[in-house]
Amino acid sequence: MFHRTDYELSDGKLMSFAFPGGYPLHYLTKDGGNLCPECADGKECREASDSDPSDAQWLIIAAEVNWEDNTMHCDHCENRIFSAYAEDD
Repeated sequence: MFHRTDYELSDGKLMSFAFPGGYPLHYLTKDGGNLCPECADGKECREASDSDPSDAQWLIIAAEVNWEDNTMHCDHCENRIFSAYAEDD
């Protein structure tokens, strides 16, 4: 089970990189979507986790490292989610 507080920094924002290691994180939603840390930190995700756990497009269920998918994008803002090992030099 995902606990938001396990991934919050001292300023309350969600981690963008795993510690230790510094690997790029992305957040998975109940409907199978990928969110970048900035979108996962947004109002919609906070409200889904607090008041409406049935909203599958915003309910975060896990945080994962993007190991090798150099085509992964955020399903909300469409920004690219960088990978740990599949980046072009």
